[in-house]
Amino acid sequence: MSAADVAQSVLAPAGIQASSIEHLWRLLLWTCTIVFVCVMSGVFLALARGMRNRSREDAAPASERVVSGAVSAAVAATVVILLVLLTASVWTGRALASLQASSAVSIAITGHQWWWEIEYEDASADRRVITANELHIPVARPVVLKLTSRDVIHSFWAPNLHGKRDLIPGYTTALWLQADRPGTFWGQCAEFCGLQHAHMALQVVAEPDAEFQQWLAAMRQPAPPASDSAQRRGQDVFMRSRCAGCHSIRGTDAWGQVGPDLTHIASRATVGARTLDNTADHLAAWVRDPQRVKPGNQMPPSGLAADDLQALVTYLEALR
Repeated sequence: MSAADVAQSVLAPAGIQASSIEHLWRLLLWTCTIVFVCVMSGVFLALARGMRNRSREDAAPASERVVSGAVSAAVAATVVILLVLLTASVWTGRALASLQASSAVSIAITGHQWWWEIEYEDASADRRVITANELHIPVARPVVLKLTSRDVIHSFWAPNLHGKRDLIPGYTTALWLQADRPGTFWGQCAEFCGLQHAHMALQVVAEPDAEFQQWLAAMRQPAPPASDSAQRRGQDVFMRSRCAGCHSIRGTDAWGQVGPDLTHIASRATVGARTLDNTADHLAAWVRDPQRVKPGNQMPPSGLAADDLQALVTYLEALR
């Protein structure tokens, strides 16, 4: 793991919005810590004084002026602290909403049970890219995510880059972010959305703009044609089985819209929204019986014979 691959944490910000959120969090943490220490110190002093006075018959109670002064000082300090925190919160909110740019990368993200559909928008329909569970963004360039849901309420959260944003069926909301350094970060659904909510994650790859453009150009290409007999057999298995009814592979006659686009599935790091690493064995296990790997998802067991399954996996591994 490189230095750029950091833990999934709001305390390791990699973007300007995440940095603002982290600064506010630290301000709240230290303010609340100091207030807690002061309050508990006051409580312990009061208890100690009360115990000492009870042991002395001639102990004089605190004067009304002293008590009133202490209460007034505490109230004034509370008001000042709340005003400071309110100002910091409003300032952070304005900073989060200030990122706008006509040159922003526009990406539509749709939440499904339980995976992420990602579409890179373009004025020309043939230049649009559709992928799943892996979000690539350029460094030092604004990105606008247009978020919605196909089924239930989900919540997009990549804590190293920004805060949470709900995805509501029938409603599209925008989330602006910008990565300030390259790296691979992790995001997830932060709203309970069903049985496999915990297995609804995505990978966020922030890379220099030149590398991002190179990746995007590669994703715009149709699937490579089958290059040998094993791949041709695997493609035939894909087309004549139920796979083509749910998945699409650009460059073929498969245009299913139920499951993820598989045009470049071999280039992705994981299978099943970060449920498994994308290896031949894991891919075969997923195709054979996805319900065993991720119970409740919408993909049924394939029922393929062993040789057909192997041919299909060989074909899918060539889709880079």
